[in-house]
Formats: sequence, structure tokens, C-alpha cells
Amino acid sequence: MKGIIFTEFIEMVESRFSVEVAEQIIAAAELSSGGSYTSLGTYSHQEILNLVTRLSAVSGANPVDLQCAFGEYLFGRFSQVHPEFFQGVKGSFEFLSKVQGYIHIEVRKLYPDSNPPKLTCKPINEHCMELHYESHRPFAPLALGLIKGCGMHFGERLNIHYEPLTGTGDGTEARFHLTIEG
Repeated sequence: MKGIIFTEFIEMVESRFSVEVAEQIIAAAELSSGGSYTSLGTYSHQEILNLVTRLSAVSGANPVDLQCAFGEYLFGRFSQVHPEFFQGVKGSFEFLSKVQGYIHIEVRKLYPDSNPPKLTCKPINEHCMELHYESHRPFAPLALGLIKGCGMHFGERLNIHYEPLTGTGDGTEARFHLTIEG
């Protein structure tokens, strides 16, 4: 998993909790990388799961909720760091439909060894869409947060029904039923 995910996670922990909490969870996680992440590095996704578990122990928040909150945060950062992906996009459904066929291709150009999840969007009508998430990593709750962040970015009220699927393990596959309300 690319280091930028780790650096953004640590920044979220520092800004929403504290620098001390970030240092505490890194020390408690006993990470093989030592917790010294660079945005261009590559690290085991198990390390971020371990950090989320440690943050859960410190904060008392559910790990799934923490992954979701990180997804919302990450989408906001993504929109700041890569505004080019948002040019001309009018809403969340249009943006989400571009992720697999455009954004993930650009991600692979930047990070040739990356392996982003597979997203399949199926428009139902102008206000409803089904999004299928599949990955070898258990980050469906993170995807939920990214979708929420996407809706917030475009000022849309998204009703999101999260349907976990079996996949290759918990969190590796999910279907999201999205409805734009209002």
C-alpha cells in the first residue's frame, strides 16, 4: 500500500486527536517499518490496520467507524492535492464513475507498483447508483468514507446503503446503493 495513505492517516490522527496520540499508536503498534512513512514508499496494509486498531484502543471509537472517518478525511485531502481530477465534474455520480477508468489509471502511472481496488458503477437512474467495491485489502469501510466525502465535496446529500459481501474476507468486497436526496 502506497505511503501517501499512511502519511495522510498520521496527519488525520495528529489533527483530529493529537501529535501525542499519533506517537502513542505508532509506538504501540510495533510496526515493521518503524512508522517512519514517506508518501512514495510502499508498506504492508496490515500496518495501517494495526494503527487503526491502536487508535480504536486509545480513542474508544469503533475501528470500522475510524476507517470510515479516515475515508472522509482522505477524500478531502485528495480533492486538495489533485484538483485536476475534479475539473468539469458536476457531481458525485459523475466523479465516482471516473474512478476506475481514469483516476486508477493515473494512480498506476504515478505508482506503477500500486494495486488499487476495483470499482464498478452501475447507474440506476439520475438519482440512484450501485457501486461495487472489490479488493484484496479489507478496506470497504474506508471506501464508504470516501463515498461520503465525495458527496460532501459536491454538496450532495447521499443516502448510502452499505452491503458487505463475502469477498475474500471481511471488508474486501461490498456493494453500495447510493441515492442523491433532495
